[in-house]
Amino acid sequence: MKRVKVAIASVGKPIALALAAVGTYRLARIVSIGAAYQSKTLCSGIFVARREASSILQRDLSADKFGILRHIKTTVDFNAGEVTASLLGIRRKSRFTPGFGSTICYNHFPACNTSAVSPSASPPRQEQEKAEYNPRLEGALEWAFSEPAATKVRRTRAVVVVHEGKIVAERYAAGFNMDTPLAGWSMTKGVMNALVGIMVRMGKTRLDAPIAAPEWLRPGDRRSRISLEHLLHMSSGLRFNEDYGHPLQDVTTMLFSVPDAAHFAAEKPLVAEPGTRLSYSSGSTNIISRNMRHVLGDEQYWSFPKRELFDRIGMTSAVMERDASGTFVGSSFMYATARDWSRFGQLYLQDGIWEGERILPEGWVEFSRRPAPLATENQYGAHFWLKIGQDFSSGDRDIELPEDTFHATGYEGQFLTIIPSRRLVIVRLGLTTQPGAWQHDRFVDLILNSLQQPPH
Repeated sequence: MKRVKVAIASVGKPIALALAAVGTYRLARIVSIGAAYQSKTLCSGIFVARREASSILQRDLSADKFGILRHIKTTVDFNAGEVTASLLGIRRKSRFTPGFGSTICYNHFPACNTSAVSPSASPPRQEQEKAEYNPRLEGALEWAFSEPAATKVRRTRAVVVVHEGKIVAERYAAGFNMDTPLAGWSMTKGVMNALVGIMVRMGKTRLDAPIAAPEWLRPGDRRSRISLEHLLHMSSGLRFNEDYGHPLQDVTTMLFSVPDAAHFAAEKPLVAEPGTRLSYSSGSTNIISRNMRHVLGDEQYWSFPKRELFDRIGMTSAVMERDASGTFVGSSFMYATARDWSRFGQLYLQDGIWEGERILPEGWVEFSRRPAPLATENQYGAHFWLKIGQDFSSGDRDIELPEDTFHATGYEGQFLTIIPSRRLVIVRLGLTTQPGAWQHDRFVDLILNSLQQPPH
């Protein structure tokens, strides 16, 4: 019996040590991702959004599920435009570059190894666009900024409603205003849709064009069959876990733990033949972004969003941010004011035409909002949502939005809603972390009903 016990103990000790090592490794990864998230959020908030560091720490990085981030220490170097976050000896740094926002740094990667730069001067104030505030929309605004449930906080930060080309409602939470650029998160995917459309209009790419991914060059690699259209429709067939609920899933690892987001996504294996399965993936968008860089070349690529889109429609505040490899994180990292997000929506409302000039190719908006071939219940188009997800829906079957409604949506309740038949664009930006706290269908319905009421 003693020999048996000794044998069991001798086997159990290595297993226990192995489990402890795995646990330590996982903890280190979680801390590293948390520190990267904190440094990136704080860096963008300070140097892009021009917010006070204390406000970001208290209002953004201590909210609800982010409680663990309270233990991470941060330091800000205003002269270098850098923010460092550290915990348990693990340090992550993000650096601001004028025109490109903030980037999470990694050794030997170019986007964070240029000489240190001081933050640029504050961006110009937003020009006073045509505004005819409609008093009938006050009730909808009150609803958007109210907090009826202490356990499900909305935290609406900005709302802009544009009807028939004019701002008819606008409000901001304390500490935010019309000049505050705010994160769009996955609303950025809609901007990537526009940039692809512009490249198609210019004859620089085609929807059926194969993707030039170095990871797929081996003869017989079935991933080489993936086309630009497959990626836009989220039907690449690549394995990718978009679950934000766990810090070690693919999406959080890609955004906060690797220097090259597109490479991380492109290395994933196929779980279905391209074009046979729809699976929402931020990785697909970043593969599109890197492919765009390959087609255009670095200098043309880095100036492309501003030159061909933002400047042409007056989005003066818009900033797309890069990963450490220098590729735009087209899935998630873009800042713009609520008014500028509404300008982007207005471009799609106007079928891709701005002040008489065609920005997007003819038929592109219809392609973007047409249900993807594999979309169940017609919920997804080409990098735009056609239905509101369960986490941000009231579930009220009596609410039916117009059939031509489509949305660019983002993490934590960012919404750009476009309804061509009603000549209506709605922007809602906030920090909503609890499912059900923000009910976007109800908000849109309130606006639609208010606009239908006769004036007092």
